[in-house]
Amino acid sequence: MPMLGLGTWENEDPEQCAESVATALETGYRHIDTAQIYGNEDAVGDGIARADVPREDVFLATKVWIDKLGYDDVLASTRESLDRLGVDYVDLLYVHWPAQAYDPERTLAAFQELRDEGVVERIGVSNFEPEHLDRATEALGAQPFANQVELHPLLQQDDLRRYCEADGIELVAYSPLARGEVFNAPELNDIAAEHGVSEAQVSLAWLREKGVTTIPKATGEDHITDNWASLDLELRDEEIATIDGIDRTDRRVHPGFGPDAWDE
Repeated sequence: MPMLGLGTWENEDPEQCAESVATALETGYRHIDTAQIYGNEDAVGDGIARADVPREDVFLATKVWIDKLGYDDVLASTRESLDRLGVDYVDLLYVHWPAQAYDPERTLAAFQELRDEGVVERIGVSNFEPEHLDRATEALGAQPFANQVELHPLLQQDDLRRYCEADGIELVAYSPLARGEVFNAPELNDIAAEHGVSEAQVSLAWLREKGVTTIPKATGEDHITDNWASLDLELRDEEIATIDGIDRTDRRVHPGFGPDAWDE
């Protein structure tokens, strides 16, 4: 799984979304992330088809929404996602949230069936806390491949990062720029100025140093290119320590059906 991908949340205009995906792939990205609830799987598929990049070189992920997590609904809705995306398989299929129709045994049994059929390469989860990961691991008989969560310098998720690292679960960060709030963090302002780069690049480079895959949303070519340039940024140990020392818990995504642990 490439450590830098393109997120497509709220990229709802079909032409803009397709162009963003195509631009990202032609820039060098090889990881594209979408979801059923984003309403843009058709456009994401159009963008992949538009780019001069073989399908097998693209790591494509989508997510099953919370009202489609019953056994039969997982099977049907995933096939509908494949049709919209215009592909025969996805590299990673996530449970979007441990909520509503989610039942570890029934939901994940459907995911396993799709993997056995070859239409899903890897099983992932999203917005899972350790207790949810434990139950998912028990149901699957193995750890999920990845857990996608909100993660950035203003929400560092130390305990969850340690848990996933110990269990060999890949962490994927959504909203890795804290929905733009990283541009207002003094610590990141100073480091960005020192390197002559954007705060976005600093945030993405810090996450990479932590072994976390990132999927920043970007629509325009300038932002797509700027995020890509973060791969060339090497932070000094003292700069990493400065970011590690940011004492904030700024969660930008907190729906009412989110895990109870988030209210603690």
